Amino acid sequence: MSLGLSNAGITVLGGVDNNSDCRSTYESNIRGAKFVKYDISRLSAPELGKRLDLRRCDRSLIFVGCSPCQFWSKIRTDRTKAQRTAFLLHQFERFIRYFLPGFVIIENVPGLQNQKKHTVLPDFIRLLRRHNYAWDEGIIDANHYGVPQHRIRYLLIATRLLKSIKLPEPKPDPKLTVRAFIGAANGFRKIEAGHRDKTEFQHTASGLSEANLRRIRQTEKSGGSRAAWKDDVELQIPAYIGRDNIFSDVYGRMYWDRPAPTITTRFISFSNGRFGHPNEDRAISIREGATLQTFPKEFSFYGRSLNALASQIGNAVPPALAERIGRHLLGVHHGEV
Repeated sequence: MSLGLSNAGITVLGGVDNNSDCRSTYESNIRGAKFVKYDISRLSAPELGKRLDLRRCDRSLIFVGCSPCQFWSKIRTDRTKAQRTAFLLHQFERFIRYFLPGFVIIENVPGLQNQKKHTVLPDFIRLLRRHNYAWDEGIIDANHYGVPQHRIRYLLIATRLLKSIKLPEPKPDPKLTVRAFIGAANGFRKIEAGHRDKTEFQHTASGLSEANLRRIRQTEKSGGSRAAWKDDVELQIPAYIGRDNIFSDVYGRMYWDRPAPTITTRFISFSNGRFGHPNEDRAISIREGATLQTFPKEFSFYGRSLNALASQIGNAVPPALAERIGRHLLGVHHGEV
């Protein structure tokens, strides 16, 4: 989000995260912004104001909340761990109530809006209403905002400067496909599963077990699925016997001429989604995942493991989407939209 807003021409003052793996990535790429390593539930609004030199009721100030979303996601995850971060939007409320910024942005999974039994989002909407913010919200596909993947997200933008505001208009583009972003024509040389790229390009791919190598070799190029080996008693997975229609993307290859599926924190794993390379026998690499998330190739990621890098990339708001949001808010601020 910080990169996209910066690209739109917005001065990013800083970002808050309690994950120390993010510090080097953030500070190396978001020039001039401060990384505040803090558990947001323990960070007071005055303390944040002091660290980032913020003023209350600043009409040009934008607050952005992109809290971890696994609790609200349809993806199977550790619910105990996810529960701890499920209600961070309530923490975000404290900062909005204290600073009353000119603009607010929230990006999250659709479940934040769809799960009616929880009050976390309605409570936040009531806060906006109480402080005379105008807002718009909705479920968007990042593919309609410059991103070569179908990434369905909940988006809210709000302002207290105007009586009404709208989300940025979607602009579908059929050219936003996997082929347009990765592959040899885009600077990605052919590599094998388990390849380690020691350069900053980070074209590194996870290894595959012998069984998974056999599975992906039998999977058709460009869009093939596990249906190709469902009748092979050595390769078929017991949980999927007779259940070909569930989790059909698992162990699948991406299509060259379609948008990628959602790049999750596990995109480097062939067994966790349609993350097989369209024609090479491996899952997509760290750099390929970042590129499909619209990070520029010179953007470097730092972390203690491949999983740490993949988590940063998969959890990120695609910079192209963030830039569209930023340009839209600048237009609103200057009366152009």
